[in-house]
Amino acid sequence: MDGMERWKGKVVLVTGASVGIGKATAETLARAGMKTVLCARNVERLLDLQAELESEGATVLPVPTDLQKEEEIRALFDEIRKAWGGVDVLINNAGLGYVGTLAEQPPEEWRDILDVNVLALSLCVQEALKDMEGKAEGQIINVSSIAGHRVPPGTSNPYYAISKHAVKAFTDALRMELVGKGSPIRAGMISPGMVETEFHERATKGTEDSKAFYSRFRVLDASDVASAICYMLAVPSHVAIHDIVMRSVAQPH
Repeated sequence: MDGMERWKGKVVLVTGASVGIGKATAETLARAGMKTVLCARNVERLLDLQAELESEGATVLPVPTDLQKEEEIRALFDEIRKAWGGVDVLINNAGLGYVGTLAEQPPEEWRDILDVNVLALSLCVQEALKDMEGKAEGQIINVSSIAGHRVPPGTSNPYYAISKHAVKAFTDALRMELVGKGSPIRAGMISPGMVETEFHERATKGTEDSKAFYSRFRVLDASDVASAICYMLAVPSHVAIHDIVMRSVAQPH
């Protein structure tokens, strides 16, 4: 893609890189010549992805990390700095949700959602800004959701939508803070509709058939979102794409 050439050799961190949107994004950016940090909890999947990408000549660094632990997030960035001097691009992709009603959902599930979708995202931004400060260019992309713009009708996981509304507010505030400082760092987010990943299986804890759930209509592929992320990166450095809202043409709402 035109415009991606300037990111060759630059360091990108992708959280939630072992599956779904994160994996597709890590593959795309690594193949585009970026030095790619793979972050997720599943060590085996990270190592498999590392082997696949390195066999193609890509440069990757797998760092298994539990994003619900602040000390592991700090250690993640320390390891990146030791290996490659810090990040130029942060793709905050890791996220989770659980099916449940506001009246009955256990608070520990709320904490899990907030820990990953909001707090870990915020801490990763805080650390990434330290690395990007003083550079000619930096990019932060938070992977949000259409659910961060409106609560989907009949949603079965409303607390996920609540957390993604928080991501939108965080990204808005971050952009204004950076602009106020005259910083060249760009902050934006991408808000996909339904994407076929392992998200539904995890949200229902394996109690519902995910293939049936995603077969109701043609949904997005993870690679569709990865392509949109590349577009956000590839535009000229003076252009800030603050949010891309995307969905399948067949998604009704």
